[in-house]
Amino acid sequence: MNQRVTDPALVVIPARMASVRLPNKPLADVHGQPMIVHVWRRAKEADVGPVLVAAAEQTIVDVVEGAGGQSILTDPNHPSGSDRVWEAVETYDPDGRYKKIINLQGDLPTMHAEQIRFVLDLLQPGSVDISTLAAEITEAYEREEPSVVKAVVSMPPGARQGRGLYFTRVAAPSGKGPLYHHIGIYGYRRAALERFVKLPPGHLEQRERLEQLRALEAGMVIEVGLVDRVPFGVDTPADLERCLLYTSPSPRDGLLSRMPSSA
Repeated sequence: MNQRVTDPALVVIPARMASVRLPNKPLADVHGQPMIVHVWRRAKEADVGPVLVAAAEQTIVDVVEGAGGQSILTDPNHPSGSDRVWEAVETYDPDGRYKKIINLQGDLPTMHAEQIRFVLDLLQPGSVDISTLAAEITEAYEREEPSVVKAVVSMPPGARQGRGLYFTRVAAPSGKGPLYHHIGIYGYRRAALERFVKLPPGHLEQRERLEQLRALEAGMVIEVGLVDRVPFGVDTPADLERCLLYTSPSPRDGLLSRMPSSA
């Protein structure tokens, strides 16, 4: 993985309590700390720039600030996390000092700092509007699992990054070769994020229920970086149990890490 550090970015973590499958998800207890605090600490560890939690409720603001972080209260009625991120960006940085924005999902408590830095590094070519990550699928059930979003990437064997061509919930592409599990983190050029949130929902976006397809339908360029494994995503009570079972906090700094036996 390329470790080059690029220009500072603004990292924004959208968070809301009204998760359908796991209510009050940001405050879910993960080894004694709310999940949103774990994610905020991971982002701080990456050391790529300021870290904000874009909260839909005051309760989240209070928890993050109580842990020493920064949080901005946003409109609870935003249709997507990207809209929430953009409101926080405009509030925190109205003068446009930060030209690169990282949108880190608030349900990834084991996201590694080097993965966050990789997303930022992928934005370096001037032709790239958006960057994101994927990992090769190694579990057979994930190939057909609709909750596992697949990234279709133009990436020859041995390469560590390539152009994102499509994202889908079905097994794709067909034929022999790896499938890639998309990971919920995005890097944006600021202008690209502003353009993205002003676009109407795309036809394919609505059909697949995948927001990133709006960008592709509008001709935006998405670069995908390949990482070795997918961080735990916590979206259901079962996910939370699995995260608790297969992770442990570091005695030194409390950061979560996978136990060797985890998948």
